[in-house]
Amino acid sequence: MKPSRVAEVLGGLLDTRWPAFVWGAPGVGKSSVVRAVAQARGLALVDVRAPLLDPTDLRGLPYLREGVAAWAPPAFLPADPHSSGVLFFDELNAAPPLVQASLYQLTLDRRVGEYELPAGWRVVAAGNRAEDAAIVFRMPSALANRFVHLDFEVDVEDWAVWAARTGIHPLVQAFLRLRRGMLLDTSTMERGFPTPRSWEMTSDAVKRFGGAGPALDVLIGIVGEGAAIEFAGFADRTLRAERVDAILADPDKADLPTDLGDLYALVAYVGVRCDDDATLRGAGRLLARLTPELGLLLARQVLRLRPDFAADRGFAAFAARHREALR
Repeated sequence: MKPSRVAEVLGGLLDTRWPAFVWGAPGVGKSSVVRAVAQARGLALVDVRAPLLDPTDLRGLPYLREGVAAWAPPAFLPADPHSSGVLFFDELNAAPPLVQASLYQLTLDRRVGEYELPAGWRVVAAGNRAEDAAIVFRMPSALANRFVHLDFEVDVEDWAVWAARTGIHPLVQAFLRLRRGMLLDTSTMERGFPTPRSWEMTSDAVKRFGGAGPALDVLIGIVGEGAAIEFAGFADRTLRAERVDAILADPDKADLPTDLGDLYALVAYVGVRCDDDATLRGAGRLLARLTPELGLLLARQVLRLRPDFAADRGFAAFAARHREALR
């Protein structure tokens, strides 16, 4: 499932009593999607790192109550019977088998010993896959059968929506539009390798060090040597921010680039800057000069960040020509 579908399904499962387990490669955004779903529903999120637990942690500590042994549950388990939220066990299958076994009763019966999970809380877990060279333990079948299992797969279009909203550097956005397979590459997983998380780190490094070239030695430690050199080469030869400024200053007549990578960079730069009203107007006028495919990409990116773009005359004319594609 692509991330948007995982979020949709998780949202639906929160209305049932069945726990969900999200499987995926390291760094693809599993935890972020769970947090986003909880936030969108206005639910509290308790994030428990399962590998840090001991088998007895969920049961709690024993104490005497009127001469009888009772158990004090751990503080991270929700106690307010009127509260609601998501109890999230991250990296669950990286926990030893005895820790995983301690979750049997909680995931299905919603209780551990004397403790009972409040009715408004749901259980979600996530973990890496053994084929991605992650440190994992085989999940016992009795525990696996208690979950609805969701396979998280990266999707460039979903990532691009997130990247535009998050302010990922335009050159990173443009590069991964052109080299879609580089968003996640687990063929060489020694130290740094390309994942959605490491490309976010790359974006921050490019911003901090003033470009891909000055940050190359850092990028090698983030996405690996091959990906870093390819990205730095792309950044060195692609559209400069100064050229984007010149195009936006005269969007009706300025020469547009012809290289596909440069055009992706132009769209990404305009999308990132569309909080400025002058850039927004320039985006509307550019729509008439771009191919329908690139125009749709630009229109959707700007609309996600500036819904008022729908009132722009340039967008209205573009939408009239491509009404079916915009649906």
